[in-house]
Amino acid sequence: MKADRRTVLAGLAVQPFLAGAGETQTIKPRAVRKIEPVFIPVAPDLNLAARLWIPEGAPGERFPVVFEYIPYRTHDSYRPLDDHWGAKLAAGGVAFARVDIRGSGESDGLLRDEYLASEQEDGVRVIAWLARQPWCNGSVGMRGLSWGGFSTLQVAALAPPELKAIMPMCATDMRFWNDAHYVGGAPGLTNLKWAAGFEMVMSGPPDPAVVGKRWRTMWRKRAEATPSIAARWLEHRSNDAYWRHGSVGVDYGAIKCPVYLVDGWADSYAESAERLLRGIKTPKKALFGPWGHIYPDLAFPGPGLDWAFEELRWWRHWLAGEDTGVMEGPVFRFYMPYAKPADTRMKTLPGRWASEASWPSPNIKPRTLYLANGRLEDLPPADMEVTYVADQVVGLAKPEWIPYAVSELPRDQTPDDTKSLVFDLEALAAPLEILGIPVLSLQVSSNRPSAKLAARLCEVHPDGTSTLVTSGLLDLRFRSGPEAAPKALTPGETYDIDLPLTVMAHRFSPGSVIRLSISESLWPLVWPSPEVVTLSLKLGRANLVLPVRPIPEAEAAFAIPVTDPQFSRGDPVLVIKETDGKVEVHGAWPAQASSVAGVGTILSGSGPNMELSMQAGAPETCRWVVTQNSRFVRGGWDCEMRVKIEMTADETHYLVNETFTALENGSVWLSRHRRDRISRT
Repeated sequence: MKADRRTVLAGLAVQPFLAGAGETQTIKPRAVRKIEPVFIPVAPDLNLAARLWIPEGAPGERFPVVFEYIPYRTHDSYRPLDDHWGAKLAAGGVAFARVDIRGSGESDGLLRDEYLASEQEDGVRVIAWLARQPWCNGSVGMRGLSWGGFSTLQVAALAPPELKAIMPMCATDMRFWNDAHYVGGAPGLTNLKWAAGFEMVMSGPPDPAVVGKRWRTMWRKRAEATPSIAARWLEHRSNDAYWRHGSVGVDYGAIKCPVYLVDGWADSYAESAERLLRGIKTPKKALFGPWGHIYPDLAFPGPGLDWAFEELRWWRHWLAGEDTGVMEGPVFRFYMPYAKPADTRMKTLPGRWASEASWPSPNIKPRTLYLANGRLEDLPPADMEVTYVADQVVGLAKPEWIPYAVSELPRDQTPDDTKSLVFDLEALAAPLEILGIPVLSLQVSSNRPSAKLAARLCEVHPDGTSTLVTSGLLDLRFRSGPEAAPKALTPGETYDIDLPLTVMAHRFSPGSVIRLSISESLWPLVWPSPEVVTLSLKLGRANLVLPVRPIPEAEAAFAIPVTDPQFSRGDPVLVIKETDGKVEVHGAWPAQASSVAGVGTILSGSGPNMELSMQAGAPETCRWVVTQNSRFVRGGWDCEMRVKIEMTADETHYLVNETFTALENGSVWLSRHRRDRISRT
């Protein structure tokens, strides 16, 4: 079945953009031809499902095409976003192709894990196929958010000749060190939550309206092949070949085409985007907004941007040879926030758009603050040693690696500060702005062979509220860096540790106090150490280096139209209880159902929902449970998947119990339980 629908976008407002020599060029909206489904051959008897948006033009006119490559079901789940971008880009003269990775949506094959070599090789074949189409000028770009950003970088590292430019958004360059699985080398809660969500992706049924009668056979093969992915990820506890595959940070030089990096300060992948900006040697640009893990025009928190305007400048420059002015001006544009997302509950943040001509910037002036007894000082104090016993739960005010909603945002840090070693600078007499990576340097010893070090940089306002600015965490077994093999600590031995905090831009207000808070860990952000740890810190030379950006009299003009988006994906209910030292965290997303316009499928489900608990001073009592379900209903077609993953541990092993269930028309046809025992060393 093939549908060819034409949509005339008469009412679409397409902003003008600046051309070369200061001229203004107006993009007149084009009519758009939408084609679906399209099946792209990538191997014998293996086709990938796609949708296409092609600009209408004069006879024989050809267009560049931008390709987005993810496993999130172009026919239904991701359809609204695909329609959004397809219409906007194609109306601006750039065709758009959305392709489901093999084993997802209506694509053939099986999806057995993240970022497989076959996925990347298929991507190269899709690019070649797109370039050969009679409506294409032979130039292809890649873009995408999250998995789409990952796949963009990974396919670009294979250097397909038709790929002329890329735009990865909110993506990583180092899969082990800066992804959902591990935080500073320690297993993260997000590892379990994403495992539940990813199993919904791997096991999702194809739509019989697209693939026909074979849909049930395809679905059963997918569900039966879906692994206990949380256990697999826990089996790889260092930066081994498993994680290095698909990590473009291993060789930035493999990327041969121009790159436009996009991220937000509220997104944990900003760390990778900053490294990519330093490491890539091809023509490049970067833009960091105030938002989180989201596209710039759907930004939360705002302000957002008319991102189609900027994308069209980028793609028409590199794929169509037009002088759009996109490469003029600074390499790095960013938002300088005057507040954090929690201060505005994900609304628009006060601040300004700013820029640096190059990165790293010679304008950044490091300020070294030394750790004294409860204070931050500009001069080194006398030598002294302080100890910290990690027998309390610290981290409840920062429970999520990537916050997606208001209830997941870092809250007032004061309760965690009271359980930490705290070092305060005297109240600021004038505003102070930072841009870059704060670095904490310490001499540390532990009484246990396995320990962590966590640091939070906060702004304490005159009313006493402590706002999280940035943080860092390191499993001290990775003290030699992410590329080295983890090595146990020798109890009592002192180690020189450099702990980079996550890259950040922030304006500290006059009257506020800059606070550094140090603890052994953050829970439930990461799994606790096997035993209660006592850390000893030598303070004589301990210091925190802040990347201070002098406040300019004026910033360079900002060319991208600013918007005030209204975006909401609902808010999970998060309940935290502390009773006699026992901590419980319950998180549940509201069950939601929606009808896919133009398709009629009802999508519903909930999760990832979580039940977490631990007794203070007893890390062996830590227990995480995550559940998620997903359902597709249309007429007599009714498919549902459910997963429950429980994680516990003793001193030597992680224990993962998982139950996966698939139902058709309400009846269970597959129920699988698996128990994995995985060494912690």
